[in-house]
Amino acid sequence: MIFYLGMTALCVFLYFSYRYAWWKRAVDYRYPRILMYHMVREPIPGKKFNSLRVSPKNFEMQIKYLHDNGWHSYTMSEAVAKKEYLPEKSVVITFDDGYQDNLTNALPILKKYGFKATIYLVNDRHDRDWSGYRKAKNEGAGLKDEPKLSDYEVKALLESGLIEIGAHTVTHANLNALGIEEAQSEICISKKEIETKFATVCNSFAYPFGLYSKRDAGLVLECGYTNAVTTKTGIADLNRCDLFEIPRVTISGKDNSIAFRLKLRTGKKGMKK
Repeated sequence: MIFYLGMTALCVFLYFSYRYAWWKRAVDYRYPRILMYHMVREPIPGKKFNSLRVSPKNFEMQIKYLHDNGWHSYTMSEAVAKKEYLPEKSVVITFDDGYQDNLTNALPILKKYGFKATIYLVNDRHDRDWSGYRKAKNEGAGLKDEPKLSDYEVKALLESGLIEIGAHTVTHANLNALGIEEAQSEICISKKEIETKFATVCNSFAYPFGLYSKRDAGLVLECGYTNAVTTKTGIADLNRCDLFEIPRVTISGKDNSIAFRLKLRTGKKGMKK
């Protein structure tokens, strides 16, 4: 009996260690943590993409943890502009696509703790289902039905003084599927429309689906952005990395508090993700 209990405990320990990789050394805290979110809302039972839906309760737990543990908040543009002088434990909160809950659910929490965020906005975001642009089997998976920010709501976000609006192409395009002229149009027009419509400077860009090539990174630079983020998992030194291929730490709706804290340490919650 003692042998079996010991083996069970060992298996649990090994599983926990593999799943969370708690023993991995923390990445230098002089490197900012750039966190990637999409929605702040309750998951939908039986639906795809619940990993993109972080509940308001969990989001507040995460922001409170950052606040209580001395993390310094910046927008993406600020982090890049101040990269040589960022203090230890700097963090950038980012949201992709432009969901309405970024205003209704996320902003009140950000205000409560004095945290900033960068929202990467799809210009033509209403009544559009980009689920299948990457994989045809995902067509109709429900992202079209998620309420998106109206232009009025985008302006309200900007007026809060806590939000930067970045670009995410005009249509959430799969850039790898486009020719150079189409890709340039998606990237450049997105910036121009945001700046014209919202009277703001749009310096930051995010590649839809994280799909791009060196050609696209060059186009982002040519269009006048100062930085671009990817979906590559990791924590980078902004003073040394390519500012048009910046990795992020993916925050999932399935992350518990242990996973979140470990991701702040290493960029991943376990051995692989």
